[in-house]
Amino acid sequence: MAKPKIDPESLLPLTPAVFHVLLALASGERHGYAIMQEVATSTEGQIKMGPGTLYGTVKRLLEAQLIEESDERPDPHLDDDRRRYYRLTGAGEEVVRAEARRYEGIVALARGKKLIGKAALVSLPGACA
Repeated sequence: MAKPKIDPESLLPLTPAVFHVLLALASGERHGYAIMQEVATSTEGQIKMGPGTLYGTVKRLLEAQLIEESDERPDPHLDDDRRRYYRLTGAGEEVVRAEARRYEGIVALARGKKLIGKAALVSLPGACA
């Protein structure tokens, strides 16, 4: 029996924790600690997700079938076999894209009200000018 398709819009808005976990997994499979590191790095330390928040969020995302546990593992000599790796499902990718579009609309609204300016080009250390 075919599973009913999830309407991504029906799950919005996402909580910040859910959005950041899905964002972290959008670039590939990660284990829990790596998700926490990615969230902290991508937000320049503005969001620090503790283990309780992370694993509670992961549990809800697994139940909603927005992420799944991966059976694939890196080389066992380079990894701890107790780690669980997670990846987005197709539905999870649709939901995180929908939420990103929702945020895009909010940013456009804020720019229209002159609350924020246009995105500036940022020079990264070590980048060529």
